[in-house]
Amino acid sequence: MANPFLRRATEYVRDDASFLSIVSPSPLTTFLAKNKHKDDMFEVPVRIIGSPGSGKTMLATLAEFRMVEAILKDRTNATNRTLAAALAEAGFLQSAIPHVAAVRVPMESEYREFWELPYDNAVKTKLAFWLVQARAMLGLIRNLTANRTRDLDGITFVPRASYEAHLEQIGGLTAQGVRDRALAVQRAIYSIGAGLRPPKLSDLPEDATAPYAPFDAIQRIRIEWDGEPIEVTPLVMLDDVHALHHDQLEEMFETLSHREMKFGRWMMMRLDALSPGAVLRSPGAQPSHGRAQGRDFVDIRMQVVEDGKKDTARRQFRTMAKDMAKRYLPLVEALRNRGATDIERLLPSEPPTVTAAQLRSLTEKIAREQTKQGVAASRRQEIDAIVADYLKRSRSYDDGPEVALAMVRILIHRYAVRIARSAPSLFEDFDPEPKTPLKADADVAHGARLHLYHELGRPFHFGVDDICDASNENAEIFLQFAGALVANIETRAIRNEDLPLPAKTQQKVLSDKARAIMDGWAFPHASRVRAMVDQIAKDCLAESLLPNAPLGAGANAIGILEDEMQALSLDDELGAVLKHAIANGAITIERDYGQGGKLWTLIELTGTVSLVHGLTYNRGGFLERRVGYLRDAAGLADA
Repeated sequence: MANPFLRRATEYVRDDASFLSIVSPSPLTTFLAKNKHKDDMFEVPVRIIGSPGSGKTMLATLAEFRMVEAILKDRTNATNRTLAAALAEAGFLQSAIPHVAAVRVPMESEYREFWELPYDNAVKTKLAFWLVQARAMLGLIRNLTANRTRDLDGITFVPRASYEAHLEQIGGLTAQGVRDRALAVQRAIYSIGAGLRPPKLSDLPEDATAPYAPFDAIQRIRIEWDGEPIEVTPLVMLDDVHALHHDQLEEMFETLSHREMKFGRWMMMRLDALSPGAVLRSPGAQPSHGRAQGRDFVDIRMQVVEDGKKDTARRQFRTMAKDMAKRYLPLVEALRNRGATDIERLLPSEPPTVTAAQLRSLTEKIAREQTKQGVAASRRQEIDAIVADYLKRSRSYDDGPEVALAMVRILIHRYAVRIARSAPSLFEDFDPEPKTPLKADADVAHGARLHLYHELGRPFHFGVDDICDASNENAEIFLQFAGALVANIETRAIRNEDLPLPAKTQQKVLSDKARAIMDGWAFPHASRVRAMVDQIAKDCLAESLLPNAPLGAGANAIGILEDEMQALSLDDELGAVLKHAIANGAITIERDYGQGGKLWTLIELTGTVSLVHGLTYNRGGFLERRVGYLRDAAGLADA
């Protein structure tokens, strides 16, 4: 088959067998099983929020009942056993039997079209919501019968207490009756939107206006499982609700927020469906209709772990991405035929080398800089020893002579800076001791490698972990990067060449792909976002390449004082620019970041932007700026 990494993940949704062969259980365990509100997720509305490609649709598809049942019916398959364990952790199974019957309902453009009808908002909302309910009931019934384990007679709906008097409006409690009523509602409502001219309010079909509330009426579903009757909780997962009109989405959320409703309801959406305040996670930003997050509804941010620790998120994503690659690689015929399905062997993290001429040139250049900075030979020997001792203790795999030299160079310049800042003394030696002792550490080593990349072209980004980190916890971005690399490896396989990609090739492929991604940005405010991140990256690079590497590994972010950020009007166009930058994977944001006794808002460039500009992925290094800087960078100063 064609390179599976280059197919959009949603393409696999159409084929159950292909889907189960490649889907990773990690989103279930990372975002659902470990969520502190896990026990409430089938009782209150849940908003699952993420950037394009973060895995929302894959998660919803995996959770559908037909998939769960197929997994449980064949546990001889190791993949199925792994998926079943993850489903159990996330609450979809209890004691190895289904606990939830879920259905995914795509929110296609036709729902938005209802908002254009010439009726008041209440009528338009009711029509769209009733159509959603009808399709959810039809989808549930299809899911429950999909694997031919049971027919309609084997499905009974259990009503919510005190709702018995309203059962006629939903078709009763039999699957046949519920299906027939849902079909009638769907047909009637669809006819309204499908006509060339919408009918008058008084002429709307009776099936479109008569009361219809299965989500309010139904609490459980009774089915047979392995010869025994069980009851499962119904769950509707509304996918891509960001396709709705903003006001329509708010009305839909309000309708789904009724506390008495026992039907599980999830809304899968992109970040840009939220307000700038919600996307920027402004302190005090209020959720819709005054409802409290965690009590009245639950938000699950994909790409963001519950405890907010980015290093944790990064480790978890590495696990998930490697698992995805493990599932995708065997589908590449040219690699499968050569037994090459280990991503870490194909993309080695072996350190690159420089030529003897480059090493000689670097040695001579540092000697000249040593002389220029007035660093004595004895001091140089001391610095050499500090670096050698660090590299020996660190047991770093990337400790070649060029790295040691570049580290020495940084420490020479740090020494010169510290001495220059010292108060001169008539009695001081020519080569005085700095007040702050020189030290070699991981940041100095990382800064040295960054300098070598920009000065000598020595590869900086390579190896599987770097590819994962470049993806900023976004599954589809990872697949794009991995796909570009695998395409190169596949060509080598066809030509019968060695398959592992050298670091230099990896660097080029990744940089080219990242640039193609940025060049393809076409979302709202894309040109302003591009101008903003390019300016931030330019300034971060200038700081990172200072000879003394004051930020060690370098900068890939700016920091704005939290007080100033809170004063930003979110109705300002800058708020919209930042929102779309976050929602489309150009930046990430971290509020209330403590450093230097102050609280900052960190605006961090994503891995895609960092790849294009040759910046570190390390988190924490930032430039201090004002809000006005962002406005200027985005070209809003005179707008």
